[in-house]
Amino acid sequence: MEKIKFVEVGPRDGLQNQTESFSLDFRIELIERLVNCGVESLEAGSFVSPKAIPQMQDSEKVFEALKSKAVDLSFLVPNRKGFDRAVTAGVRSIALFTATSEAFVQKNIRMSIDDSMRVFEEISREAKDRKMRIRGYLSTVFGCPYEGRQSVTSAIELTKRLFQMGCDEVSLGDTIGVAHPRQVREFWKDFRSELSVKNVAAHFHDTRGAALANILATLESEVRIFDGSVGGLGGCPYAAGASGNVASEEVIWLLEGLGFETGISLEELLTTAAWLETHLKNPLKSKLYRSAPKHLYYHKV
Repeated sequence: MEKIKFVEVGPRDGLQNQTESFSLDFRIELIERLVNCGVESLEAGSFVSPKAIPQMQDSEKVFEALKSKAVDLSFLVPNRKGFDRAVTAGVRSIALFTATSEAFVQKNIRMSIDDSMRVFEEISREAKDRKMRIRGYLSTVFGCPYEGRQSVTSAIELTKRLFQMGCDEVSLGDTIGVAHPRQVREFWKDFRSELSVKNVAAHFHDTRGAALANILATLESEVRIFDGSVGGLGGCPYAAGASGNVASEEVIWLLEGLGFETGISLEELLTTAAWLETHLKNPLKSKLYRSAPKHLYYHKV
């Protein structure tokens, strides 16, 4: 049975777009529950300004509480200051972010794409000297809320630069959920003519209900790393109107049903989604969670 690597992004990408305030204990328990589901790679938080994204404050304490876990806990660092905080905290795995869209990068980190890449090249050199693992995120690959459809060439060239600077893995994102399966197939065909998909991940949002179909199209191109967020939580605070990430439980349901191995318990993920929903103002959007018989999991909440 072929193994798929799954990266849970809920504790960072999921929580950052919520209006609620989350306690440190809640964030730690969410990650612990996800680890107990069998998740081995997680985005645990980010070292952004708490004024910009208050949901991510105290990420140092999140890492301190969980650093003994035998899992990859990654933290987003948007700039040099964020990286310095990660180093001080002793973080072993970081994530860097850029996009194919100039307007989107400006909205997020107030830099041009080239300026952001220069900063990240400097950070990457130091991170590698410290034996840190680096994950690169490339957003707006299939479409941008400000610029519309993006070129495949831009995605290919930026992915090359991210690997050249030292990224161990690069996740390509359909940030606003506008990709169509046909577009996805054509994208990966062009991408693979220039680059291997080894160590390349796919990150889909479900704005138009096409995320699972797009994952199917991506599987055809031999990509074997996928991101998801428990309950379909999240979105992007700088992408108005975008729906949440594809739900982790839906991704696992699809992959396991196709005969892939993930090592993650679907029942425990549904239980975690039910627990998570009790801490939110609005119901989760995950279609699998909403439709699954509650007797399968709710008794454990």
